[in-house]
Amino acid sequence: MKQQPIPEAAIEDEQAVEMLRVWIAKRRLHASIKIGMYRENKTVSIDEERAWGIILADTARHVSVALRDGYGLDAQDCLVAIRESFLKELDAPTSKADGTFVKKH
Repeated sequence: MKQQPIPEAAIEDEQAVEMLRVWIAKRRLHASIKIGMYRENKTVSIDEERAWGIILADTARHVSVALRDGYGLDAQDCLVAIRESFLKELDAPTSKADGTFVKKH
């Protein structure tokens, strides 16, 4: 398995929470997702759906910057292309999102 390194900030922060882990395996996308953190946390005033929108948008920006830094691409152009692809995939999925929900505490 080819895992990505854990960011230094996450290692240093005792309160760090892993929210999303994604693999391509057996020719499909597989994910482990921390669902319920915002819905179940009474001290946070953001709903789960909005929080995930922010997480996914921040992830898109990180990918754009990585493509700029790693391959010399224009970060804004990359972000536009990611956004277009994201919206197209939401409207007309190329595969089903199925699986199981395992609630662990």
